[in-house]
Amino acid sequence: MRHIAIIGSGPAGYYTAEAAQKTFDDNVRVDVFDRLPVPYGLIRTGVAPDHQSIKGVSKRYEKVALSENVRFVGNVSIGEQLSIEELRGLYDAVVLATGAPHDRPLDIPGANLGNVFGSAAFVGWYNGHPQFAELDPDLQGRTAVVIGMGNVALDVARILAKTRAEFAGSDIVTHALDALQASRIERIVILGRRGPHQIMMTPKELGELGDLEQASPHVAPADLPAPEEDALLEPGLRKSVSHLRSFAAIPDSQRAGKPKAIDFVFMSSPKALIGNDKVEEIEVERTQLVHGRAEGTGETYRIPADLVVSCIGYRTSPIPGVPFDERAGRFANDEGRITPGLYCVGWARRGPSGTIGTNRPDGYSVIEKIGEDIASGALGPARKPGRAGFDALAAERKLDVVTFRDWKKIEEAEERAAREGAPREKFVDIEAMIRARR
Repeated sequence: MRHIAIIGSGPAGYYTAEAAQKTFDDNVRVDVFDRLPVPYGLIRTGVAPDHQSIKGVSKRYEKVALSENVRFVGNVSIGEQLSIEELRGLYDAVVLATGAPHDRPLDIPGANLGNVFGSAAFVGWYNGHPQFAELDPDLQGRTAVVIGMGNVALDVARILAKTRAEFAGSDIVTHALDALQASRIERIVILGRRGPHQIMMTPKELGELGDLEQASPHVAPADLPAPEEDALLEPGLRKSVSHLRSFAAIPDSQRAGKPKAIDFVFMSSPKALIGNDKVEEIEVERTQLVHGRAEGTGETYRIPADLVVSCIGYRTSPIPGVPFDERAGRFANDEGRITPGLYCVGWARRGPSGTIGTNRPDGYSVIEKIGEDIASGALGPARKPGRAGFDALAAERKLDVVTFRDWKKIEEAEERAAREGAPREKFVDIEAMIRARR
């Protein structure tokens, strides 16, 4: 019998558990650890609350979690309550599926001013992550600036622009919904260093901006390349750019009926945030493309900014004793193998790229590596205690472990507490989750 510990219960973690089941059949036991008492990682706290169809993939993970040889071990922090070396002593293989939960820093003057947030924090706030539930952004100013040209920037802009009625059926937490309803933001600027042909926005998410009740997207026609240049783009990007062209063609008379504007500002790089206690303006430098890279022109200008959300990427959390690539913001690895017996998968392996589905082949690939290391003898004989050894250590340290059965009780309590039309009202406090379990 082989024992595998997976650290992280998001998509990468559960796809890896699924791969272990299918590869090793009944000859494996998998423990999936999470520092929170609830599973699913970014499916719960990263995917936009108004994208419930995407969150439905958790049903697949639940099927894996409820099988005999996979166990959820929640409310256990690896690196704090238990070291990696201790886990490696208990399990044949340890797989780090910790994602990339920290924002890549916005390294410009003024980044520490009030009302400036990274997307991990801001998205965590409206998605009910316990770490960010008390963020309390000030939405009483007129202009919000969202830095970035990917889907996360689109999510943030859309959430800021929606009416309360448009959140029907979503699981946005009530404290965020109430704050957004009272928002006075009239203009949302999406700011990018490069041009329309370099965006990382997918067509479906970009197209949603054209259907908002109270907000109209705007692209300056002069910012768009010549239409014939679109033919060189891959099909998905070409479709996204076609949305930008449709936004540029919206007549002023149609915009006049909507009180909020979502303005795309291309070829502009943030240089400084300006304000006293809180941000008031953002200074940007106009850029030009040189061999596909954005280079500054030296020309600067300012945009009013009462709220700034930086959506420029994420970093994995280092864990003591695990080699870390500081430049890439992920664990140092060779296609998922850190050393025989220690592996990483998903964003912890490759950085924050790809979709939820990208994690499936990633999970199967790392299980192949584990199989290779078992076959070569690199992992030694099958003698480690696995979950029995962990259970003994957990009892000794008085760890309050949350099981998947406990999670189902938490989930039921959230569903009972849901406001009308919502699928759930998430607990945003860990102690409240623990109480619901009991």
